[in-house]
This record gives sequence, structure tokens and C-alpha cells, in this order.
Amino acid sequence: MLNHNQTSDKGWEYPLLVRLHFYAGLLVGTFIFIAALSGALFALTPQIENWLYQTELTAVQAGEHRPLAAQVEVAREAIGEHAVLSAVRPAPAPGQTTRVMFSVDGLAPSEHQAIFVDPTTLKVRGSLAVYGTSGTLPFRIWIDYLHRQLHLGEVGRYYSELAASWLWLVALGGVLLWWHRRGQNRAAKAEGARGRLRRWHSTLGVILCVALVFFSVTGLTWSKWAGANIASLRAQLDWSTPGLSTSLSPGNTGSELSHHEGHHAESPRLTMLTDRPALFDEMLARARSAGIDAALLEIRPAADADSAWVVKEIDRRWPTQVDAVAIDPRSMTVVDKQVFEEFPLAAKLTRWGIDAHMGILFGWPNQLFVAACALALCVLVALGYRMWWLRRPALNSRVSADPKRVMTHLRKASPIAMLAMTIVAFMLGIFAPVMGVSLLIFLLIDAWLGQRSIPTQPVLME
Repeated sequence: MLNHNQTSDKGWEYPLLVRLHFYAGLLVGTFIFIAALSGALFALTPQIENWLYQTELTAVQAGEHRPLAAQVEVAREAIGEHAVLSAVRPAPAPGQTTRVMFSVDGLAPSEHQAIFVDPTTLKVRGSLAVYGTSGTLPFRIWIDYLHRQLHLGEVGRYYSELAASWLWLVALGGVLLWWHRRGQNRAAKAEGARGRLRRWHSTLGVILCVALVFFSVTGLTWSKWAGANIASLRAQLDWSTPGLSTSLSPGNTGSELSHHEGHHAESPRLTMLTDRPALFDEMLARARSAGIDAALLEIRPAADADSAWVVKEIDRRWPTQVDAVAIDPRSMTVVDKQVFEEFPLAAKLTRWGIDAHMGILFGWPNQLFVAACALALCVLVALGYRMWWLRRPALNSRVSADPKRVMTHLRKASPIAMLAMTIVAFMLGIFAPVMGVSLLIFLLIDAWLGQRSIPTQPVLME
């Protein structure tokens, strides 16, 4: 037995990689396909939303804008006293409406009910639910929830984390497989339909590899388990987005207005602002004098008597404008300021990476790039399933005594290689638990199939 192992320890890496690539593609490919397709739809929806909600978004183009105080009062009358005013987004340009945003019962976290007010005529143009810093509207919110959690709530987030966790590994593994057999490309032409499919599959995968790794890594920042670990790692390396102190209490270090992933803090404390609607105009003027010059911005009232108001830029296109100031409503002094140009490079890259992932950073070119990559990934997954289907096993087929399974190839590895792979798998499983659990499931399925006397063996996607 020893001699057999010693003579068979060569060439186990490639068959093992093929088997793992196959399992990941077969069992996770469907989730990757759904995430990619919904991601493509999400990237293309801003223009659709502008058409669907033209009434709410469009104002009279002629005339001077009325004070924000008057617009807030109109919105308050429209929604009623039951809602808590959370923020105001002044009309960024002529012909656009002001959003007065309220916290109301029945909305999901990070959602607000927005009253759209014509800043010139003070007419209410409509009322819609909006989400996050990006201000997505109902149509895009629906696609966003589909992309992130299949409309299944917290449980559904495991699907997107599973897809994002495996996407980079499948992509890099595919490139390694292509590199190993690149000399066989011409010979594959004689293999018929499946050979042509494999050629298209591998070529497309190599072209998309960098983009797929990028979407995988940035997508993981939103995930439940891996995302928390990424945030912790960033904090330890001092790569976090600088916080904005809103505390007016002496000796208090303040609280962060981070929420850089595009979410608002939901709190019943946002109550003390209807007494002085004129503060919105005063805060806007003070913020402008402090250097907040973006057209797209948000004014958020103080959370309580010991907190400052916040005026924050929300233009995440290029060049990125996300500066923010905290203003004491009693003295109108700036108590803290957050300047994007002063962010650490890692924090800037994180901001740009997230915005590029969402198709925001460069406008419509970014949208088209994200949509094209996502749709190409759908084609890549479909080609993989088609290759398996062409060589799927017959239901009555028997498996050889030494099936080509994961454990078959692992037994050929040296002890050092086994130890190294175990450590890597363990570390990846700790950092991305969903991937770790799914890998364990893959191995259990492989072992179970290997123990069956007459199993149905999937054919390798070679």
C-alpha cells in the first residue's frame, strides 16, 4: 500500500481542482446565476425609475425655490403627525423635487417614507418608500431585496453570501484549469459540441476573472458573517471610514455617522425638529459656508438635545462627494467635519469599490459594465450546466471501484500538502462561515456518493 501511494502521488492536484470546481459550479451555480441576473437588473434600473416615477421626481422648472421650512411644513401636513421627520434632501437642480423623509411604522430597516415636494409651487408631487443613502425607489428596492435576500429576510441573506463566498474561488480555479490545459484548446475542436462549449466557458471565464473576483470581494462586505469579519479586519488595520462625532456632551468622544453602506440609523429619538422648521434653511446655509458644496446632500436633524445636526453630501459619482459636517443647533458652530479627501486610502478604495459594484461610480458607463459582466456570468453558468448535461450519467450506470472523487485525490496528496490544505480551508471557513459549511457539505456528499454500491456519479466538467 505504501508503494502504491508513493507511485501515485503525482498529478493529484489537477483532478482535485477539477472535482472541486465541478462541485462548486454544480451546487452553487444556481445561486450565482440568480445573484448575477438580479444584479444586472439592479444596475440598469435608475433610468427605469426616472421614467416610472417621473411625476414624483419632476417639479416645475421655472421660479425660485421656496424656503426649506415651507417645504417641510407642507410635507408634514401631507403625511400627518404620526410620522417622525428623519431627513430632508433639497432639490438638487431645477426641475427636481425635494424629498422630505419620515420614519413610519411598517417599513423595513433603512427605509423611509418620502414626501416629494415641488420646491417652487409647494405642491406635493407624491409619496414613495425610499431606501438608504442611494435613495432607491420602490421598483429598485424590490430588485435590491431580490438580489440580497430573495425577499426571505435575514434567512435569505445566506444565499447571497454563499454565492459571493464561492464566486472568487470558482473564478480563480477556472483560470488555473484553463492554464493547465491551454495546450489542449486545438484538440478540443475535435470533441464536438461539448468541446466547443468548454472552450467558450473557459475563455469567457478568463476574460471575466478580475471582474468576478472584484464583485465577489465587494459583495461580501454586505454579507452577514463574512461582512462582519471584513469590518472587524478593517477596524484592526485602521482602514475604517472615519466617523463623524455628533455629541455635544463634554468629554464624549461622539458617535459615528458611518453607515457607509448606505443605511440610515433608525431611532425614535428623531423627534425634536418640528418646533423650528427654519433650522433646515439655517443648517443648509451654515453647511455651505463650511465647504459642503455638492448639489446632492441630506440634512438630518439632531437625535436629541445633546446631539448635533448633520449635513452630508451624498453624491457618490465621480468625483466622489461625501463630506459631512456636524452643527450645534444652539450656536450654529461646526463641531466636527468629515472630508473624503482626508480618508485613508483603504477607506477611499472601499467607498469606490462599493459604488462601482452598485453601478454608481461613473454613471451609465459603470451601469453598462456591471450589467454586461453580470449577464456574461449568467452565460458562463449556463454553459457549465450544459456541459454537465451533455455528459450526465445514465440512471442505471455503475461506478468503477475507484471513483474519481475528492477523497480519492486527497489520499494521493503528501502529508504536508494535506496539512496546508486543511489549514487554508479552516481559515477560510472561519473568515467566511457560509463557505466553510458549504465546503463541508460538498465533502460529505462526495463521501456519501463514494459509499453507495450503485450510486449515480456526476461526470466531471473537464
